Amino acid sequence: MMLRSLSHLGWRTRTWLADIGHAARLFVQLLACAPACLRRFGLVRDQMHFLGNYSLAIISVSGLFVGFVLGLQGYYTLQRYGSASALGLLVALSLVRELGPVVSALLFAGRAGTSLTAEIGLMKAGEQLSAMEMMAIDPVQRILAPRFWGGVLVMPILAAVFSAVGILGGWVVGVLMIGVDSGSFWGQMQSGVDVWQDVGNGVIKSVVFGITVSFVALRQGFEAQPTPEGVARATTRTVVMASLSVLALDFVLTALMFSI
Repeated sequence: MMLRSLSHLGWRTRTWLADIGHAARLFVQLLACAPACLRRFGLVRDQMHFLGNYSLAIISVSGLFVGFVLGLQGYYTLQRYGSASALGLLVALSLVRELGPVVSALLFAGRAGTSLTAEIGLMKAGEQLSAMEMMAIDPVQRILAPRFWGGVLVMPILAAVFSAVGILGGWVVGVLMIGVDSGSFWGQMQSGVDVWQDVGNGVIKSVVFGITVSFVALRQGFEAQPTPEGVARATTRTVVMASLSVLALDFVLTALMFSI
């Protein structure tokens, strides 16, 4: 019994290390394909349109309602301390530092990540990737790399849209509905939000999240079993793994950024 348990543990450890090795090799291949993607930027542009344009609606609507909630909760909290005029600063910092990159990445994983996994998984199930290899075409360079870099480039744009719409939603609730002074709302925001420290950190987070979500989605599709059940399981794993990775990386990045 003990030997069987040790054998099973060794097998699981070996499988885990092999998966890490395969993932690292695929990630290096995607990075090495960057010059080729720049030379054929039309492929990346098409993926940016596919991933970004189709995710724009859910990003905008979610950002608006998040801004509404931040405006209400922030006002009722700040009012206790007589600081309701700082509502704009609270809304802006909450969005550009944390909620904008994180919530956008989670929505991106659920909308675009699953689409990428399903698309690559179905191409593998239909043996289209094998056919490309038979024609001496590298599927990583032709199929995976444009989608990867398209997701990386579009993620900061979606996060910026989310933050901008969220700030607008906070202004609607705070100024138009509650009655906070509009000049104080925008003035506190302008004087308190630092471009490099706050907005820059948010951009860095969104880029890292874009790399993470795009890579997880593409790898799950590329490694999926070529069956309908395998593609379905890979799509589910994409949402779970990408969401947990985004939340874990958010903690690490926040700790690093604000400890410097």
